[in-house]
Amino acid sequence: MRLFCATTNPGKLVEFRKALEDSCALETLPGLKSIPPCDETGSTFEENAIQKALYYSRHCEGQLFVDDSGLEVQALGGAPGVYSARFAGPDASDEANNRLLLERMQSAADRSARFVCVVALASQGELIDTFRGLVNGQLLQAPRGLNGFGYDPLFFYPPFGCTFGEVPLERKMEVSHRAQALRAMVAQLRELKVD
Repeated sequence: MRLFCATTNPGKLVEFRKALEDSCALETLPGLKSIPPCDETGSTFEENAIQKALYYSRHCEGQLFVDDSGLEVQALGGAPGVYSARFAGPDASDEANNRLLLERMQSAADRSARFVCVVALASQGELIDTFRGLVNGQLLQAPRGLNGFGYDPLFFYPPFGCTFGEVPLERKMEVSHRAQALRAMVAQLRELKVD
């Protein structure tokens, strides 16, 4: 089975490859850097994932998936949500986003949070389906660990007893929101016997 993906996020690409290494041949969309980026105007992960999948799948033959994912924090009413990657501004670094999140959470008693991922699969401008994964945890008051990317160093996962930034990729991918969504996608493709 061969699938294309459209992402310019190196952290996501590493996780895509890890999650799919035993199930399909994964290729990045040819010429992705020369394609104008898709506008993400949705208010939900589903809406943004579908927008991107329909847009980028018109640029290749075969099936293509994208994900839209982020962190939802209970005390912030679900923020940063779909703005997770640009929480501190359009070109914000992971460090800047984490810093702003900690500032906003200074006086919060409830530190519950969850990572959410929606994967949208499309072929030549037609949506095939969407797949959702989520994982619950708590936000720490300071980052721990150098692994992963994004909010991983702040996201404490109780069953592991540490943050996603403190575990190797293989361990994180056992439970992560992105791995859950990708596994659901692969399961459906196998049911449909897609090559």
